[in-house]
Amino acid sequence: MAHRFSSILPRTIVVALAASSLAGCGINSVPTAEENVNAKWGDVESQYQRRADLVPNLVATAKGAAASETTILTNVTNARAAATSINITTDDLSDPATFEKFQAAQNQLTQALGQLRTVVENYPQLQSQARFGQLMDELAGTENRINEARRDYNAAVQNYNTTIRTFPDAIGAKIFYGAKPKQAFTADAGAANAPKVDFDMAPAPKAAGANDNAAAPASSAAAN
Repeated sequence: MAHRFSSILPRTIVVALAASSLAGCGINSVPTAEENVNAKWGDVESQYQRRADLVPNLVATAKGAAASETTILTNVTNARAAATSINITTDDLSDPATFEKFQAAQNQLTQALGQLRTVVENYPQLQSQARFGQLMDELAGTENRINEARRDYNAAVQNYNTTIRTFPDAIGAKIFYGAKPKQAFTADAGAANAPKVDFDMAPAPKAAGANDNAAAPASSAAAN
């Protein structure tokens, strides 16, 4: 009995050591890090969908008071359609081309909504509508949550990418999972530049006694 027990003990030690070695080679850490990325990506998708759901009501409300701004309203509608037409799965998070296409479409919608905000400033009757004000507040809150979700997602991606590249986790990442780096969000193009304010969109008030010809250069000077 003692001999049998002594023969079993080494095998138990070997199995335990093997399991410990495998655990240290990314068997657990890699999928754990990937699941965290997937969860954070779900939060990003949820907030982008929330924003997309707000757009039709924003456009419909704006049409009543700013019907002449057809180009901008159409741009917002088209940008929303483009953004929602791109379906990206967690498998695509390692595909640079697909991820870049998704981000570009979302950035286009962000820019279009920025144009809509500029239009609102020129229509007091639109600003006075409680429903529109509520929608704009919801949009602002959603965009804040989008920024937070993107930041959390990028942090999860950084952790995952570091895990699959560093020893000893890189062994399991390559041999068992064939892991590839995940794509992170980058800053929007022009994000480092100060926004341009175009004062020509609203007529400049005329000074007393000034004629139309004198008012035009003043407006242009203000815009520059």
